[in-house]
Amino acid sequence: MRAGWTRRTWLGMALAAGLVAPAAPEAAEPLHAVATIGMVGDVVRNVGGERVEVTTLMGEGVDPHLYKTTRTDIARMLQADIVFYNGLMLEGKMTDALVRVAGAGRRVHAVTELLPESFLLEPPEFAGAFDPHVWMDPTAWTRSVEVIRDKLVEADPEGAEAYRAAAEAYAAELQRLDAYAEEVLASVPEERRVLVTAHDAFNYFGRRYGFRVEGIQGLSTDSEAGLRRIEELVDLLVELEIPAVFIESTIPVQTVQALVAGAAARGHEVVIGGSLFSDAMGAPGSYEGTYVGMIDHNVTVIARALGGSTPERGLNGQLAMRE
Repeated sequence: MRAGWTRRTWLGMALAAGLVAPAAPEAAEPLHAVATIGMVGDVVRNVGGERVEVTTLMGEGVDPHLYKTTRTDIARMLQADIVFYNGLMLEGKMTDALVRVAGAGRRVHAVTELLPESFLLEPPEFAGAFDPHVWMDPTAWTRSVEVIRDKLVEADPEGAEAYRAAAEAYAAELQRLDAYAEEVLASVPEERRVLVTAHDAFNYFGRRYGFRVEGIQGLSTDSEAGLRRIEELVDLLVELEIPAVFIESTIPVQTVQALVAGAAARGHEVVIGGSLFSDAMGAPGSYEGTYVGMIDHNVTVIARALGGSTPERGLNGQLAMRE
């Protein structure tokens, strides 16, 4: 068995070891679901509809790589009927809490469990571990819809028809989002399809849409960017005449500003093309606070800053576009 597969599955095996499925709730009560991150919570909300009440533990601007579980989080999970998390070690610091909750009889599921190992990216610097940012590829995130649908059906069989219909409709919405991303990103001149960001959260995005992706930090933000890496990226920006770099909503802006200054010192003008959503979505209640809005924002901002052609306010005409 490969090391990568072991790292991916050990948590699931630990959870399963103590898992005792609770009885389905009475029809009059909604199913109480907890999601670790916003992207997962949004899928649960779309598939669950009125039958599911969703609580998300990590909100706007929160970095899941560094997040530590609070007592309130544990209480919410213990009181829930079902808990969904991303998996692939994204929520690494929550491992003990998830095991504890599963051992207490809660249903606990990783939404990435249907993705085959052959699909997952395993960067050289993270040998034995997979890149967890699979939501950056809408075609991959559709598999999370299937997981959530099936687990909700198991927990609440009476809602099976509603869950399946909602999942089908939401999957179609993600297909439309993916088609939009392909179209507008293809309008970026080929020589400019280089995405430079604060950390490596966009590798699945790059593979799906044909972009070279370079991050200042590695997959996890639990490290500091070195001077050598900054110099390497400045060389790249100057050599390829890349016009823009991007900040992220969960990462301090200083390292990206260092790239802009470094390029300027070499006689090449680089601008900050906008702020991208990487490990968290936008403000609750906003369009960017949904998964579709998050990806729509990223795609539209990236394409526009690198010379592509986009609608003024994105796929659905709802983007704030304050960049």
